[in-house]
Amino acid sequence: MVHNRWIRRAILMIRNMKFQTKLIAGYLLACLIPLLGVSAIIFHQSAAGLEDSSQEFASLYTSQIRTTLNEFIKEYDKVTKSVLVDSELIYKLGDERRLSMDELINQRVAVQRLLMRVAYLKQEIGTVMLVSRDNNVYQYTTTTSRVNENMVLSQEWYKRLRNSGDTFFITGLHDRSYYEDKGAGAVVTVGRVLFSSNGAYAGMLLIDLDPFTLLQLDHDFVLARDKYGISVIISNRQREIIYHSDAASGRLSWEQVLKSGADYINESGGQDRIVLSGSTPNGELLIKTEIPRSKLLQKINQIKGMTVIVILMSCLIITLISLALSYTITRPIKALRRSMKQAEAGQYVPIEKEQANDEIGSLVNSYNKMIITIRTLIEDVYIAEIKRRQAKFIALQNQINPHMLYNTLESIRMKALVKDDEETAGMIKILARMFRLALGKEGRHHSIKHELEYTANYLQLQNIRFDNMFRLELRIPDEMLHCSIIPLVLQPIVENSINHGFVDYSQPMHIEMEGIWTEEGDILIRITDDGAGMSQEKQEELLALLGDAESDKYKLEENSEPESKGLGLKNIAERIKLQYGDRYDLTIRPGIGRGTVVEILIPKL
Repeated sequence: MVHNRWIRRAILMIRNMKFQTKLIAGYLLACLIPLLGVSAIIFHQSAAGLEDSSQEFASLYTSQIRTTLNEFIKEYDKVTKSVLVDSELIYKLGDERRLSMDELINQRVAVQRLLMRVAYLKQEIGTVMLVSRDNNVYQYTTTTSRVNENMVLSQEWYKRLRNSGDTFFITGLHDRSYYEDKGAGAVVTVGRVLFSSNGAYAGMLLIDLDPFTLLQLDHDFVLARDKYGISVIISNRQREIIYHSDAASGRLSWEQVLKSGADYINESGGQDRIVLSGSTPNGELLIKTEIPRSKLLQKINQIKGMTVIVILMSCLIITLISLALSYTITRPIKALRRSMKQAEAGQYVPIEKEQANDEIGSLVNSYNKMIITIRTLIEDVYIAEIKRRQAKFIALQNQINPHMLYNTLESIRMKALVKDDEETAGMIKILARMFRLALGKEGRHHSIKHELEYTANYLQLQNIRFDNMFRLELRIPDEMLHCSIIPLVLQPIVENSINHGFVDYSQPMHIEMEGIWTEEGDILIRITDDGAGMSQEKQEELLALLGDAESDKYKLEENSEPESKGLGLKNIAERIKLQYGDRYDLTIRPGIGRGTVVEILIPKL
């Protein structure tokens, strides 16, 4: 149940994603899923191939070592057999007591020549020893350090060889403690048990070798060994270590190998190493080759790193391409959406940018044609309505001949003066001025100054009617007086203040008009009165009417509701928006303490 709910949430989230986000996500998924799959396959194949190649190389390496060691055994088998040519001399080594001094000297010289000949057969031979059947030790060395004869006979490895049945042998690593210099390091002893012609024990030939000389590998194999960290361990039948490549290369000391030799031989490798085993044909020597998996993992990690870099670079390139493609697709759609929002607000503006010849471009072009058609129809209807209203106004002006009206009002005023009725004459004079301002034909320019004069004349009439109960205070900058304004804007507001705010006939009413320049350079005219103000319900009703001014400005039907409903203010707001645009408007709010404040925002023209 919970699982299904999460699935529904995921589907809903995907459905509500922006179109551009869906496109980018689709591009990335379509490109990255195959890329990740192919990269994973390549990585695993490369890692497996690297391990197989390493094992093949180790097998080849082991094979070459086996061949080298086989040659080594054959050569030293021949070297040790070479002393059997002088078998009679070797057999006589145990009869020193029966020999005279001259014969003894001659015998020692002959043994030295024999050992010298053996030493010169192989240049890596350092020390050759011949032990007689009565444990006399003869030696020849090409180094500066000689062997202590008594210490040789006390070595464990010598005692073990003496009791073994092997004819040809290679000992494990042992130290150089029986040398006079007692130097550090280790040696391997290759030797042969000597017998007389009748099979009796005649002695033992011992050849000490540096273990490094056991393997002579070419340079390429050494480089490959170091590259993969391959270790080679050689042991004899007695499982004594005789060679370790890490000691030969200096990564380990021979003392460490001597101390832990059995551990190197018995380790099985486990998960951290790959182990290959082999032996010489006759089984004299055992070969163990180890490849640390850490070295392989290092190479595999390099492959992994390169794979990750390739994937990241591919992701970046794919993301940039997807952003570019999605932007190309969604840009005209976003422009179309913005234009639709403008159309919803009453601004029918086509998309001006040149469009592509694809389906979206065709859709945008069709939308532009539709917007132009709608705007044309609205303009035609609006202009027709304006012309109709202008025709009615002109007809009304023609019906009321201004000259006849002014002359008639002047005649009435003169008769009132003749009868000493100056108040009536004054009222007629003010009314004539108002008609001249409202119906006059001084030109199209109607300034704030004209509007203030009309409003002042109207308030003067009201003062005559109500016995000077109204006082008008003007604070308008001189520069603002000459700016244009649509006619009959201020007087209806003042009239509205008197009709709804003047209720206390015992207290005069103050009306203040203030002109303010805004930061944008527009004109803000604030009309403030100290009348009765308005109730909360009335304020909300007026604000609702004024809020409808923007949407009702293009409506052509006549409203039959009375002015008392606030339609006079709404009419002014509609006229301001029609004349100057939606940025300009009329606002109303309660005054501080009492009264009402009306503000008109118009441009400076």
